Amino acid sequence: MTTLDDKSLWEDGEEQIDEEILRMGTDDIVGRGRLIENDIKVMRSEVMRITHELQSQQDKIKENTEKIKVNKTLPYLVSHVVELLDVDPEEQEGGNVDLDSQRKGKCAVIKSSTRQTYFLPVTGLVDPDKLKPNDLVGVNKDSYLILDTLPPEYDSRVK
Repeated sequence: MTTLDDKSLWEDGEEQIDEEILRMGTDDIVGRGRLIENDIKVMRSEVMRITHELQSQQDKIKENTEKIKVNKTLPYLVSHVVELLDVDPEEQEGGNVDLDSQRKGKCAVIKSSTRQTYFLPVTGLVDPDKLKPNDLVGVNKDSYLILDTLPPEYDSRVK
């Protein structure tokens, strides 16, 4: 068994010492060591911050998936897509900004089985590119967000 005093332990992996360090005085080397220690402390605190941020993001993801599960529970309100609109954000002046008017992408107009028509600035969980007019969709009965597409034979009364 080798001990710390064994010379073969220290000779195997001997690294070349940089010439700059060889020319430096003791105080300069100690100062550089302190700088490296400070860098290590900063990097450790950064790792801790990022780890904490990652944990909070994972908690948010878990919370949001639970919300989606709750909102996807049946019964859906059966609706059909009347129209899909491409909307570009509008330029507005003043202090009040309508967030719905700043959204970019597709919006939908749906007609529910209760014969009410709704404009959805955000379509919901279904990709708007997969929707087309007269598609049957299941929407949340409170928020009217599109949660699922339904087969055409799902409810013949809505057509």
